[in-house]
Amino acid sequence: MPRKQPKKIRVEFRKNRLNRRRQNDFTRDARSGDETDDLSKDERLTGKGDLTRRRTIVADEGSDGGLLRTVDVDACRRGRVISAIGLTSLVETEAGERFECTVRRVVRTMARDQRNVVVTGDDVLFLPTGPKEGVIERVDPRRSTISRASQRHEHIIVSNVDQAVIVVSADDPPLKPALIDRFLVSAEKGGVRGIVCINKCDLKSPVLLQPLVGLYARLGYDVVLTSASTGRGIERLRSLLRDRETVFTGQSGVGKSSLLNLVQPGWQLKTGDVSGWTKKGTHTTRRAVLLRLDGGGWAVDTPGIRQMVLWDVRPEEVEGYFVEFRPFVARCRFPDCTHTHESGCGIKQAMADDLISPMRYESYLRIIEGDEGITLGNDLEDPAN
Repeated sequence: MPRKQPKKIRVEFRKNRLNRRRQNDFTRDARSGDETDDLSKDERLTGKGDLTRRRTIVADEGSDGGLLRTVDVDACRRGRVISAIGLTSLVETEAGERFECTVRRVVRTMARDQRNVVVTGDDVLFLPTGPKEGVIERVDPRRSTISRASQRHEHIIVSNVDQAVIVVSADDPPLKPALIDRFLVSAEKGGVRGIVCINKCDLKSPVLLQPLVGLYARLGYDVVLTSASTGRGIERLRSLLRDRETVFTGQSGVGKSSLLNLVQPGWQLKTGDVSGWTKKGTHTTRRAVLLRLDGGGWAVDTPGIRQMVLWDVRPEEVEGYFVEFRPFVARCRFPDCTHTHESGCGIKQAMADDLISPMRYESYLRIIEGDEGITLGNDLEDPAN
């Protein structure tokens, strides 16, 4: 099959070198006959917004149908981003060599929705510029992502992973089922398999945790109970990670780094305590880091979050990310049913028949209504209380 010819395209760039804006209305002054010959040459007389700089670049068609900036492939080397912070990334080649790379300005200034143009897990082409140094020339299409919304941009936490271990704690900080559901939606949207991990299970009665374990297990998700203090569940967790690329994600203070230290002895990842007055975790992991497992596969340790806002998930598509909703959507009386107030709703009838969990339905409602943050959801309460 003949190779498709590159295309010339016009792309928009973010303005990052602006002249200062004019302080007066020079157009009005000129029309009134005022002298304009002494205007400063660096005054910008027309403002067209933040995306008016354009440049023509040559691009190839990517495997996903998108366009990729054309680069000299023979001069570049391929690698995987092990960690990225700011404009600097650590890139590892297939041979195991590591290069500290910056990002070519034409790549990082192209208009985009993402907050970060290069993320941990990305496959990139880079041009070596010195001993163990280089410049990233292109980021290949991502086959999967875990992301969230951050300041009106997409914050991609990690890319190109197979599965996400969503770590929550049985207590300290309190267990938030709604946070699990938000992460599962993000995983479903990003093409990543979700695994629910309830850590610190020694702090709660097994009787209390069993209904939640049964709920997610019935939905088809792997659920593992762990304790970094006692070592419970570590062997099962290790088996789930073998020969897979897995991101550990969740709220701050739930024990992600502690679990990884047990899965792979010798890593000695930094761990932190839970804030005494907020009952929220303190940040110890500062950036996502890709780590090779001795038993095969990779694991990604990520910074904990304190707010999980879903990115680019429209209310009408949320039902598709709740796996138990899918068989009952066709039973709704109205094709545009929101499953909130309508009569003849298949989802509400399934909940009345105990086929859909009221807790999961509540998570669905809060997502489509736009509630944000990890404080959503009810803490599990001891049945004895």
